Amino acid sequence: MHIDTLAVQTLRHHEHGAVVPPVHLASTFALDPATGEGPYAYQRGGNPTRAALETVLAALDGASHGFAFATGMAATAAVFETLRSGDVVVLPTSVYGGTYRFVERLLPARGITARYVDDLSALTDDDLPERTRMVFVETPANPTLRITDLRRVAELAHRHGALLVVDNTFMTPVLQRPLELGADIVVQSATKYLGGHSDLLAGVVTTDDPALAETLALAQKAGGGVLAPQDSFRLIQSIKTLPLRLGRQQDNAVAIAAHLRSHEGIAAVLTPGSASEEEARVHAEQAAGPGAVLSFRLAPGLDRVRFLRALNLPAYAVSLGGVESLICHPATMTHEAMTPEARDRAGITDDLLRLSVGIERVDDLIADLDQALAAAR
Repeated sequence: MHIDTLAVQTLRHHEHGAVVPPVHLASTFALDPATGEGPYAYQRGGNPTRAALETVLAALDGASHGFAFATGMAATAAVFETLRSGDVVVLPTSVYGGTYRFVERLLPARGITARYVDDLSALTDDDLPERTRMVFVETPANPTLRITDLRRVAELAHRHGALLVVDNTFMTPVLQRPLELGADIVVQSATKYLGGHSDLLAGVVTTDDPALAETLALAQKAGGGVLAPQDSFRLIQSIKTLPLRLGRQQDNAVAIAAHLRSHEGIAAVLTPGSASEEEARVHAEQAAGPGAVLSFRLAPGLDRVRFLRALNLPAYAVSLGGVESLICHPATMTHEAMTPEARDRAGITDDLLRLSVGIERVDDLIADLDQALAAAR
């Protein structure tokens, strides 16, 4: 089935013929006294509502196993539980600030080394040190929108016995399906597009590998960062409109990017594939569209604070993927955990702004951006 149908119809009829799943709030479940067994025992280990959500998440990614976590970073942390002391993880220099914080602050104490690469698409065998066990990719990268060739990196990683992990938050399975491109694990912040309304925190991990699924299930149960039943239910419902929301958001973003590229108040616009013809070709081959996030730099002489204060529609806030447009300053917000040197290497300059485009009328968004640019002079 097409993903538009899967988003709605993966779960069908439930108790009493209900067309939506019930919310099971129980923290504990009765077991068979003779065997001590039952389908569920304690909510942290499993819950029918969360299990229903995980079925949907796996179906969307074309995976055999799905896991729902309380936050995107809880999901990412579970993925890093697949590493052991002495292992090396390779990441792009332009990576989400929360991931950077986790890698830099927590992994060294576990004896795990991180190596950052400017352009993962140019990765060679010589760039993978001995004991490389994971290549962690964001494509498009946050917030530079740089593109990584997933098929090529998967082949390289697997040749060295390493896993390819893809953070697919920006694309979602609607626009990109990394497991079909060679990835071993996909992670997403479901707070963003999957939730889509800026009103819940959640994280997702999917995989087709049974052994990895066992490790992830243990990390989920032992770590305890599971998604609550109420939020699991809400996420199931939100996912049903994901293709519709993201389609409108993407159309709006394409129009806004084209408008800003022709505006004298804008020095540069960054979108997936804008860095080079090769990145544009790769993205066109592995994704179904550019998504709904773009970054840009104001022209010299324009005041950033004045511009942001003049905006009426996009809120100045972290996060992305909601139905409402949001704008942020990555250097001091989403990527503030990075050192100035790390941000400079990643291309996250002080003049860079990131815009997450919502479902508002695009004419209204463009008019608002125009008046704010005029006010910034």
